[in-house]
Amino acid sequence: MNALAAGYRRCAALTRQHGTTYYWGAMLLPREQRRDVYAVYALCRLADDILDEPDREIAGIPQGSPTERLAAFRGAFRDAVDRGTSPDPVLAAVADSLTRRGTDLECFDRFFDAMALDLVMTTWASWPDLRDRYMEGSAAVIGEMMLPVLEPLTSEATRPARMLGHAFQLTNFLRDVGEDLDRGRVYLPADELATHGADPWQRVVTPQWRSLMAMQIERNRELYREAETGLPMLPDSSRRCVATALELYRRILVRIEDADYDVFTERRRVPTREKAALAARAWAGRDVISASPGVTTRPDPTTCMEEQ
Repeated sequence: MNALAAGYRRCAALTRQHGTTYYWGAMLLPREQRRDVYAVYALCRLADDILDEPDREIAGIPQGSPTERLAAFRGAFRDAVDRGTSPDPVLAAVADSLTRRGTDLECFDRFFDAMALDLVMTTWASWPDLRDRYMEGSAAVIGEMMLPVLEPLTSEATRPARMLGHAFQLTNFLRDVGEDLDRGRVYLPADELATHGADPWQRVVTPQWRSLMAMQIERNRELYREAETGLPMLPDSSRRCVATALELYRRILVRIEDADYDVFTERRRVPTREKAALAARAWAGRDVISASPGVTTRPDPTTCMEEQ
């Protein structure tokens, strides 16, 4: 196996381990597109790991502060793209993928700038502040990175792709409140927490917390509705891929509701068996999007094997 093939295999492994929804959705794509999705995900994953696991060895980046390591990783990425390869297999695969796809490298400037904000910002004053300062580079831009891989039929697909990036990340924020608290971070707008009288640091489901979370979930579902408008703008395989990922992520919101908005005691997940069943449905050419936006049929829990 050559180094480039090894890099793509490592990208796929990272996606399967950490981004199972991306992994299942990408399974519906032809091989070359599939591995390009994995390459983009792997790059973003490794950058995130530098922030969350500062002692972990990543892409040969030397030990140091998270700020120093992120800057070094950013430099290694740009060097890989400039040279078209890298001693690190993952970065070699990333460079190969981005070069073939002609991905706009400005996207990655916004991405790394947003990652750097995580090192200095632990709270966000308002939804516009969170959305326009942080999520612009950590979420919306991911949709832009993926578009060259998905080969849209029209440039009008850009806005729905950005909305899907926002939707995915807001779902992550709502699902991962407890984990983010452990890292000293709150990705919920401070003014809205105050308006509802909700305090995540209590780690208790109160009426105020339920009110705040219900409002955030409705905002999240509106983002998914906006993202859905882009599905007809994609070729068949890309449409099946994105529709599956969208529906699987949206079902996390149902899991949160079913848990009475308790995102403190465990991570609310869509079971692996349910993911596989939805992907199989999409592969067969059947519709996977909920009949009513924001409403998902709850499967019988006795038929679902929880994700490990």
